Amino acid sequence: MSALPRLAALWSRRRIPLAWLLLTRQPARLAVALAGISFAGILMFMQFGFRDGLFDASVTVHKLFDTDLVLLSPRSSSSVSMAGFPRRRLVQTLADPDVAGITPVHWNLVIWRNPKDLSTRSILALGFEPRDPLFTDPGLAPKAKVLNQRGRVLFDELSRPEFGPVAEWFREGRTVESEIGGKRVRVGGLVALGVSFGADGNILTSSETYLQLLPNTPPGSIEVGLIRLRPGADPAEVKQRLEASLPKDVNVFTKQGFMDFEKDYWRSSTAIGFIFTLGAAMGFIVGCVIVYQILYSDVSDHLPEYATLMAMGYPLSTLLGVVAREGLLLALLGYLPAYAAGQGLYSLVRSATRLPVYMDTPRAVLVFSLILVMCMGSAGMAMRRLGDADPAEIF
Repeated sequence: MSALPRLAALWSRRRIPLAWLLLTRQPARLAVALAGISFAGILMFMQFGFRDGLFDASVTVHKLFDTDLVLLSPRSSSSVSMAGFPRRRLVQTLADPDVAGITPVHWNLVIWRNPKDLSTRSILALGFEPRDPLFTDPGLAPKAKVLNQRGRVLFDELSRPEFGPVAEWFREGRTVESEIGGKRVRVGGLVALGVSFGADGNILTSSETYLQLLPNTPPGSIEVGLIRLRPGADPAEVKQRLEASLPKDVNVFTKQGFMDFEKDYWRSSTAIGFIFTLGAAMGFIVGCVIVYQILYSDVSDHLPEYATLMAMGYPLSTLLGVVAREGLLLALLGYLPAYAAGQGLYSLVRSATRLPVYMDTPRAVLVFSLILVMCMGSAGMAMRRLGDADPAEIF
């Protein structure tokens, strides 16, 4: 018991927090607790990262479009299920005084033949008029001139390697040819777009070549209409005017609405969001169990000491504060390695899958908040054990 007054004196003078002394008294137990918390944090980082990365990947191409408003068919449900609408609807938007220009876009998945091993794989084909702006990247316009030649395509160098060593061969100066739907095409240049949730690769071509590759496309039909507005125009106001003036066989979206439309499809029409959220929830539960067991054991082991402190006049609220601070310390110490490991794993995932998985501030704050709730909640449950601390039993 002689150590207790000295411990209480240290606590009162706040030289060393009592919560820290209790945690570090058994380093092995502390290491197990931090490992469990870090594991739960890493699991939550990865689950949320995969979920958000997949949703962000679904709009990889959408983000690049040089547009303020977008026309789609009401029958279009996502980038992998685009329906056509009359091209004249896009032309009709030019009657609005705030519309500066338009770009009709053909959009469909086609079968690409690997020029090396002759295997086939679906690839997203975008057809447009080479003279029209398509993406915000100013470097596309010079490359698009080659599309005026029939049968030429621009290949996305960020496509999955399963499409063949197209980019490598092209950089070496070799003639790269492939087949799409049994028709011969030649790679005339490279672009950097990135894979999406619905497509592992992309090619750009002229509307003329596109219609040759997909001859069953209805005449005068397009899948996407890009609308550029004059400087200073409000996209929301123009959207309302176009919705009022155009027939109901087209839907009008802002660029952000176009991306949200795609994300909502994958979020609501698939189990992806639920699966990854469930995985994060399982990590949270595992962390809660580990932290609760550690803190409960710690309180139980030191129950006589807590009872002695109560006999010395320390109120129960002060002792509860010690357990709460233990939970806070565990949250802080367990989060740091989880954050560092998350950064490393995100980098590994990007290099292996080319998914846009990055550590951002909202996700970092979210995971820290969950770890904090996990540790403080477990501390709150462990505090009930302090109710069994009876000073009378000590004496």
